[in-house]
Amino acid sequence: MRILAGRWSRVGWGVLALLLLNLQVAWARPQQMHIMEGFLPPLWCVLWASVAVPFWIIGFRQISRLVREQPETRLLLGVAGAYAFVLSALKIPSVTGSSSHPTGTGLGAILFGPFVMSMLGTIVLLFQALLLAHGGLTTLGANAVSMAIVGPLVAWGIWKALYGRAPIWLSIFLAAAMANLLTYVTTSVQLALAYPDPLGGFLASLVKFATVFAVTQIPLAISEGILTVIIFNALRVAAPDELKTSGVQGVV
Repeated sequence: MRILAGRWSRVGWGVLALLLLNLQVAWARPQQMHIMEGFLPPLWCVLWASVAVPFWIIGFRQISRLVREQPETRLLLGVAGAYAFVLSALKIPSVTGSSSHPTGTGLGAILFGPFVMSMLGTIVLLFQALLLAHGGLTTLGANAVSMAIVGPLVAWGIWKALYGRAPIWLSIFLAAAMANLLTYVTTSVQLALAYPDPLGGFLASLVKFATVFAVTQIPLAISEGILTVIIFNALRVAAPDELKTSGVQGVV
């Protein structure tokens, strides 16, 4: 037990250090990429929330069953949630006048699947909206669809498609990086639907919004993929039993 506690302590201190760094960055940079409070028309807020609700219900049920049947996975759930919170609250100014950030949802999707991560990601977005004014309550559904639903689905799909067919590090890297990138593509689609270009319509607006984020998001997605591989390797050392319990086999 002491050995296990020591391993989790090292992981916990690492997450705490990232969190403290994140709080400094969050307060120093007022820009944000999550769709902010009041930015979307009410109709689109309701529509995206309606899309997210089924994922929230399934995710809540899966987390409840997981905690009840495998209580030893609670620490790993906490790590996945904290990782997403820290990374997705890092607001990095973009040369295009916007701001970008990692998402951190790929790790949880690999460990627990997309539905669990949809619930964890939404909780992360809710706390960010309430504590950091990062995102909003009316836009919670839209932000959840892009970061907590589409991103994890992409990560989980890539992980499942490449598992056993490619090196583990490559599978994790691609899953995390593409989850990040597709989150921003989804947000661009959401904004383009809500605010089509007066002349070119949806497609012209989509190109504009996607271009705003593409310059910084591609290298940021690569960076997140590398960091997720590093964190996953740390978990292989600190929590091999928990990884097996969560269903990630053949990695220890």
